[in-house]
Amino acid sequence: MDFIRIGMVGLDTSHVVAFTKLLNDTANEYHVPGGKVVVAFPGGSPDMELSSSRVEKFTNELRDDYHVEIVSSPEQVAEKCDAIFLESVDGRVHLQQFRQIVSYQKPVFIDKPFTTSFKEAKEIIQLADQHQTPIMSCSAVRFAEDLSAALEKLEGKTIIGMDCYGPLAIEPNHGLFWYGIHTAEMLYRTFGTGCERVTVTKNEDHDVILGEWGDGRIGSLRGNRKGNNTFGAAIHSEEGTAFVNASSGGKPYYASLLEKIIPFVLTGKSAIDSEETLEITRFLEAANESRATGKTVEL
Repeated sequence: MDFIRIGMVGLDTSHVVAFTKLLNDTANEYHVPGGKVVVAFPGGSPDMELSSSRVEKFTNELRDDYHVEIVSSPEQVAEKCDAIFLESVDGRVHLQQFRQIVSYQKPVFIDKPFTTSFKEAKEIIQLADQHQTPIMSCSAVRFAEDLSAALEKLEGKTIIGMDCYGPLAIEPNHGLFWYGIHTAEMLYRTFGTGCERVTVTKNEDHDVILGEWGDGRIGSLRGNRKGNNTFGAAIHSEEGTAFVNASSGGKPYYASLLEKIIPFVLTGKSAIDSEETLEITRFLEAANESRATGKTVEL
């Protein structure tokens, strides 16, 4: 067999179709070789409309258009594949679903958000370590082509700040985890870990999240519910400012992400350290708290 058999858990997000097209359709312009989606469990969260209203459509598409076998449990997925994409759009169910598959010791990519609480994020990482199960988690926007190109040009230079922007729809069960994860991933890819406190200012149309790093750097995330609906950033170095249009077109985010996931499932080595994923979770949890209270929150 010349490809990795990939199983999916949770078919309530457009990501499952995007990934399957890029992996299974060899004629696709941005086809990513090395893996093929062969089995999936639909899942779905009855108490979340953005999950329950979409699971049937995406399940039918995977089964009918890509001949993916549909099974009735996460465990059955794990039994029939070499690597697992935990795709459930509802981050609240990730810990429970991970518990069901972790003992199979197959590499697991956990789509954004990793989870919706720092406590659960720590438990997922502890379970992965206990069972020696490789994990990786991030937003696809982290690997946007324009961001990668900007960071390559800035290599060796001292980055002193970053201002990111993007759409910021709010889903009641997730708050800033829902869309804030995308700009947070751009910021953390650039800065790395070390944020100490978070402050959020908001109104009906916008949120601005300020993160203060221990070394003095400040990163901002501007979330828009009005006006600009694209992702981008300004990266400030001692030599000037680089501008990133992460929604500039060309290669889809998902193809760039899959080019990181396939080596991960082959080697068990994630492109992102789990401690960074853990801090991003705490960053967004603290941002939700600051958003609710209007106060600065220490990480």
